Amino acid sequence: MSDRSFTTIENQWITLKDRTRLAARIWMPDGAEKDPVPSVFEFLPYRKRDGTSLRDESTYPVFAAAGIAGVRVDIRGSGESDGVIDGEYTERELADACELIAWIAAQPWSNGSVGMMGISWGGFNSLQVAALRPPALKAVISIASTVDRYNDDIHYKNGCHLSAQLSWAATMLGYQSRPPDPALVGERWKEMWLERLAGEPFFMEEWLTHQRRDDFWRHGSISEDFSSVEIPTLVIAGWADGYRNTPLMAVEGLGEKAKALIGPWVHKYPHFAWPKPRADFHGEAIAWWNKWLRGEDNGIDRLPQARAYILDAVRPAPRRDSDPGFWIARDVWTPPHMQCFYVEQFGRLTEGMPIPHAPEHPVYVRSPLDTGTASGEYFTLKPDAEMAIDQRLDDAGSLVFDTMPLADDCDYLGRPVLTLRLRPRAAHANLCARLVDVHPDGTATRVAFGVVNLTHRDGNADPKPLIPGETVSIRLVLDACGYRFRKGHRIRLSLSTAYWPMILPPPENEGIDIDIASLGLGLPILGDYRRIEIAEPANPDPLPKYIEHAAAATKRQIVRDLSANRTDYRIHEETGLYEHPNTGLSTRHLREEVWSISPDEPLSMTGVSTWTCDMHRPGWFVRTVATARIACTASDWIISAVVTAFEDDVQIFEKIFAEKKVARDLM
Repeated sequence: MSDRSFTTIENQWITLKDRTRLAARIWMPDGAEKDPVPSVFEFLPYRKRDGTSLRDESTYPVFAAAGIAGVRVDIRGSGESDGVIDGEYTERELADACELIAWIAAQPWSNGSVGMMGISWGGFNSLQVAALRPPALKAVISIASTVDRYNDDIHYKNGCHLSAQLSWAATMLGYQSRPPDPALVGERWKEMWLERLAGEPFFMEEWLTHQRRDDFWRHGSISEDFSSVEIPTLVIAGWADGYRNTPLMAVEGLGEKAKALIGPWVHKYPHFAWPKPRADFHGEAIAWWNKWLRGEDNGIDRLPQARAYILDAVRPAPRRDSDPGFWIARDVWTPPHMQCFYVEQFGRLTEGMPIPHAPEHPVYVRSPLDTGTASGEYFTLKPDAEMAIDQRLDDAGSLVFDTMPLADDCDYLGRPVLTLRLRPRAAHANLCARLVDVHPDGTATRVAFGVVNLTHRDGNADPKPLIPGETVSIRLVLDACGYRFRKGHRIRLSLSTAYWPMILPPPENEGIDIDIASLGLGLPILGDYRRIEIAEPANPDPLPKYIEHAAAATKRQIVRDLSANRTDYRIHEETGLYEHPNTGLSTRHLREEVWSISPDEPLSMTGVSTWTCDMHRPGWFVRTVATARIACTASDWIISAVVTAFEDDVQIFEKIFAEKKVARDLM
């Protein structure tokens, strides 16, 4: 790595063909006009001025010092960019990205080669833009992303309705309702603010009209045609995050074009993520860009196809700063061989295959609807109770099968598979399966899980109602894991008909009869591998320091009102008030969320998520409050939202998304 001087351009207007101005922050290596450089482009709705400035400032200056320009652009209607956002990964968004890539490549400081990078939204659209093949785009780094928008994002999972869908709809109302910074856009700031307040959509209204895997979700899912991506792609994720499946799915689909890296992390960049160990993302990314954007023969193309951190008998904790384990490499990723288990007499999980034609052994399961409060968040931002906690809470409402204490360590990497036969007692039902590590003292760690809406048993595109009493065969692929079960521990399979609040209940809760004689569990054997070391970042604290005016606060509570027979799951997340030392802009965000249910009444389910967002500068204060709600009947989802805006404590705007009923589509 060189140590080149650079200049930060706080706001660069880029005018598109339709005359819309998008706002970019650029980190430019000095002398690039005489000696053109490669560029890395990131395209997000999360506000370059404040929303992502902390992480941007941890990375793009390092790239610029290595002679790589960084171009961070706000999507339409976000941050300082003109217009109003029109949804997630829309055709307009992706077309804008292609136009921006062409603009970057045509600049006199550009060598004509562009890389695209991002985490979450930016990781998604990096892959989606790659599939469109803009000529100047030569390589991608995609972190915490998906290749399948229906099954591996915050909306639905195998036909189950994720509560994260409401949470994220409220989050986006909060992000999109904030104004641009007057210090950058001048007197137009209020006009732009009112335009986006009036025009911003409530995303959930659209999402709920697509409850099965239709063309809406196939758009942007590169798993529909992996061959559309022709450029080298580095795909990164963490075991503690909801997007853990993507790296292995990418190497299976993209083959030699893809490299996978999976660490122990939450939904963060690997150089500052928790739990540790971290990875030297800067060093690897710079080598990646230098190879594919400069043609430097540095060996990065010869990385193993899959590298993963194997968690070693991890214990749940109020905060997990570091997870035990070891790094391994598979030079060529191939689907793993499976170690098979079945249920023998007395409910013991035993290695082997189910006995063919064994007499049926039905066991009735009807979990309390508040089973699942130990699940944590779908995607995690901190290594605290956002991560799955001790599973004994949820095992109490589940059907569980344990092995005997293991005689040897057992190592796994890949996606477990559960097969079984069952008979439903109603036309709708969900099934959740969890793979659990039971420590000698009884502590239970969730290793992997999978959920399925049983009306989606034959696929997500054309669900069909269940016929009560009719036997159906289920094959459920759990999320990927990399894990060592220690000698003396037990492997547990936990089955439940509820996993709340992560997934919302179906309209009926009559339970299912599982034929445990048919049950087969396949665990993906780690197989041939080699131990490796992954370089950790030289700087153990890479995020810049902002001025703290008020501290952050987090609280998660499960409140069981025994008299009212009701369970609440309450979230309070406050970022604190922090001032950027160079811009004088202070921001604070507060998320308050409550999910509520009666353990025996699925139609009692409600959820409400509120985001309060403040922006301060001496003599200037604005606040927006965005609230989204959901409830249900046997036939409908009922959603509503409201956004209120304040300037100097005076309300200047309110938009009400009136209560709307959306028919439940076998969900």
